[in-house]
Amino acid sequence: MATIQASASSFPRDRTSAASKTRESHISVPKLPCAGNSIHELNRRNGLQTINSAEMKPLIRTNMKNEEANGKWKAVEELYAIMEAVADRSEMHKNIGVQRDNWNRLLLNSVNGMTVTAATMAGLASLTGGGAPLLALKLSSTLLYTASTGILMVMNKIQPSQLAEEQRNAARLFKNLHQQLKTVIEVGRPSLTDVKAAMEKVLALDKAYPLPLLGTMLEKFPETVEPAVWWPREQQRSEQEETVGRGMEINNGWSGKLEEEMREVVGVLKRKDAAEYVRLSKLVLKVNKILAICGPFLTGVAAVGSVLDGSWAVAVGVVGGALATVVNTVEHGGQVGMVFEMYRSTAGLFQLMEETIESTLEEKDVGERENGELFEMKVALQLGRSLPGLQNLAATRSPSSPREFASKLF
Repeated sequence: MATIQASASSFPRDRTSAASKTRESHISVPKLPCAGNSIHELNRRNGLQTINSAEMKPLIRTNMKNEEANGKWKAVEELYAIMEAVADRSEMHKNIGVQRDNWNRLLLNSVNGMTVTAATMAGLASLTGGGAPLLALKLSSTLLYTASTGILMVMNKIQPSQLAEEQRNAARLFKNLHQQLKTVIEVGRPSLTDVKAAMEKVLALDKAYPLPLLGTMLEKFPETVEPAVWWPREQQRSEQEETVGRGMEINNGWSGKLEEEMREVVGVLKRKDAAEYVRLSKLVLKVNKILAICGPFLTGVAAVGSVLDGSWAVAVGVVGGALATVVNTVEHGGQVGMVFEMYRSTAGLFQLMEETIESTLEEKDVGERENGELFEMKVALQLGRSLPGLQNLAATRSPSSPREFASKLF
């Protein structure tokens, strides 16, 4: 009985011990929240929003598109501002060109009127017996000749007809630039590069055709005659690389035959057109120098002759005035200075075409060039030729063979 009780009493203790071991082996550690959940919970409590990487990619793309759109609109706004300045400059040059053309006509009429009057007085003085009438006529004739000489020296220095031609060219080029910017905005993809190129063109035109007379006026009798330059020459190629030839076919309208044709056109422009107009510019400049010297010289000699007594003095006074009137009419009435500037600008136009074609051909990647067929059409239009006519121009390749001029317009 005691044995049974002992075993019975030991059974509950053994069972309790086993149960306690079982509980100890199954003790579970509480799970810690992951970093992502805790950050999300912390942001939620602080009123913030958690975005994962998958959600960030569309937002980044959207922001990039927004930045690109903002850059485009900024470029458009700046181009419109430049267009306003260009339109204003075009109008200014146009008005000043009209004013300086009026200068030429009014000063020429005034000088010729003064010279003819002085010559008439010098002739009448020889018919006067003497006394106060003779002194009055001689003094009046001398004063008029002296004034004519001074005015002629100023006119020959500034060349009003050439000034007017400069302003007409500037107005036309600024108007052309305005149309180019308008085309870029409407059918192109404006960028900050276009803005920079437009600014460079405006500044180059301002330098080529200055508005003031004092300090920045172009030299009217230069030592060496060079074609007019109104474009930023160092920026031309980089501008083309940025603005043309995007999204076109691989050959982009170009072929080896077309490239050779363009090279031949450049050769003709250099050998014939540009060289001829530089030669004409030098010739006209020499004639203008002679006329500019002869006019004041003749009026000065006539002024001296009108003071002296004697038949030869009277002849010098009258004939000198008549010759001075003829010389002034030829120089300023014939607008010799304007002709010189016209020839110089035409030579500059041919030089611009040469540089444009050469810089286009130097671009090795035809996809970055302007479309070849469009480029050929533009060159033909600038030269006043049809496409077959332009191709025939490049047919004769010998530099020594007689060849017509490239341009049909000038």
